[in-house]
Amino acid sequence: MRMSKLLGSSYNVGHVDRLLRIILGIALMALADLNWIGPWGWLGVIPLFTGVLRYCPLYALLGINTYRNADYVE
Repeated sequence: MRMSKLLGSSYNVGHVDRLLRIILGIALMALADLNWIGPWGWLGVIPLFTGVLRYCPLYALLGINTYRNADYVE
């Protein structure tokens, strides 16, 4: 059974989008940890989690879906 069915939601973040979100999230948090950028870099947690979960609430609100095998179209 797919994880999206267990969680009751569908994926809306595609594979390339997911990879970029994870890389960006980790990079922002690393730069914040090294004090190269301010503490706002810890907001990198948001793209990291949305990449890992493959679900973005903002995409759902705007009706955007970059997931190739989408179960739904809003």
